[in-house]
Amino acid sequence: MLSLSSRPRESDSIEEKLGRHAKTDVTVLEASDRIGGRVQSVHHGGTTLELGATWIHGANGNPVYHLAEENGLLEHTTDGERSVGRISLYAKNGVAHYQTNAGKRIPKDLVEEFSDLYNEVYELTQEFFKNGKPVCAESQNSVGVFTRDVVRKKIMVDLDDSEIIKKLKLSMLQQYLKVESCESSSPSMDEVSLSEFGEWTEIPGAHYVIPEGFMKIVELLAQDIPSHTICLGKPVRQIHWNYSAQHQEVITKNSDNNHNDNNYAGQPREEPFSLGRPVCVECEDEEWITADHVIVTASLGVLKQNHEAMFSPSLPEDKVLAIERLGISTTNKIFLEFEEPFWSPECNSIQFVWEDEAQLEQLAYPEELWYKKICSFDVLYPPERYGYMLSGWICGQEALYMERCDDETVAEICTELLRRFTGNPDIPKPRHVLRSSWGSNPYIRGSYSFTRVGSSGADCERLSMPLPYANCTKAPPLQVLFAGEATHRKYYSTTHGALLSGQREATRLIDMYQDLHKAETTKPNI
Repeated sequence: MLSLSSRPRESDSIEEKLGRHAKTDVTVLEASDRIGGRVQSVHHGGTTLELGATWIHGANGNPVYHLAEENGLLEHTTDGERSVGRISLYAKNGVAHYQTNAGKRIPKDLVEEFSDLYNEVYELTQEFFKNGKPVCAESQNSVGVFTRDVVRKKIMVDLDDSEIIKKLKLSMLQQYLKVESCESSSPSMDEVSLSEFGEWTEIPGAHYVIPEGFMKIVELLAQDIPSHTICLGKPVRQIHWNYSAQHQEVITKNSDNNHNDNNYAGQPREEPFSLGRPVCVECEDEEWITADHVIVTASLGVLKQNHEAMFSPSLPEDKVLAIERLGISTTNKIFLEFEEPFWSPECNSIQFVWEDEAQLEQLAYPEELWYKKICSFDVLYPPERYGYMLSGWICGQEALYMERCDDETVAEICTELLRRFTGNPDIPKPRHVLRSSWGSNPYIRGSYSFTRVGSSGADCERLSMPLPYANCTKAPPLQVLFAGEATHRKYYSTTHGALLSGQREATRLIDMYQDLHKAETTKPNI
């Protein structure tokens, strides 16, 4: 979260952009003890693992890609680590092994045949938004419902397939939908809006990993920010906006009690009111920080849980509705490190296909069966960098169940799964387990956003609108601004969407102060 006031202390570049009379004093309030948010690179042995953001999604025009490329962060990215597939893997080389819960591998040609069918239907899901096609009532405006219905019908009318082959394809469909849920960070594709699915825009080009860690991007962005500007471990309790207009009433309310003494500990009693700024940020440690502008970068998950207590006065109803309608869920990774590989050299992933799920409508599990939501384990390449490492994927409520387990339990369950699906009872337990836990992180509450059934890109736009709204002409403008991946209509769920949203809000402020400066310098002498 950024807090900005108009006291003169800032770099020359900002001074030049805003003009001499609109210098800013910027404070960055970070609730956790580190910067980066949902970017979290962890050093493990001689390598770096990503608990959060992993890929630069697309190159052409992607500001994150250009930042990485210009600073040499991609120099050691191997050809095998560049993925051109829609469903992301750590390597484009090799073959995905689709294994059933009976320990049998599904033949490669059958997997490819089903994949072509699934991708054909996936293209149909894009057409509703792109071509303005109306959704039928049977689809329930759900990507999952539509996809399952269409794919099942195509499978069942294929006269060349035996009943056994049809069952395998129906089971693969369920596994593909689990992978898709991890991609969307939704509990189920049944919750993802069919009419809006095609608005998410993919940047052309390959997907890149950063061998030194995605945190290098964060460090590049932070390197020109003075260290004293960033306050770590500084969670915010409440944002008081339209504050200077209300302060007289607040003083009157509190004149007969010790409210100020409690809230302004260690500060002059009158300070929050005397400066006349429209915003006051109340921190959990009882410090109050006044500002002209605040850029809120809290995740959609945090806004869903805390918006009522977080803003005073409350957010406008349309913004609250946007927060409630948009979706966010948890996608977690489970890293397993082994002494030796038990997989063959050409295997790039192990996909879990449960044959008994072929006809299920809902892929939701009780807590004790959370592991059935693990869709796959990817092989990290190259082994020279990562050793013998697998990365598992799980999403939704089941990811939260996983977070409640200890490492030993997760290691045992994952080992049993791998033994069962590969048919190899001799697979040893991993020597090390590392997991993400985005759902239970109180300052994150989820991985990234999606357009839930009933929401639309317009909700992203509403979420991004600054407060007070432009028609409130008497109030100081741009008091509370909103950034973050969930506020970008076309690039939500991505790091480039998050970066562009921050630049968008900075540009709003720059433009406003440039206009003010221009108005002052062109004012006629009377």
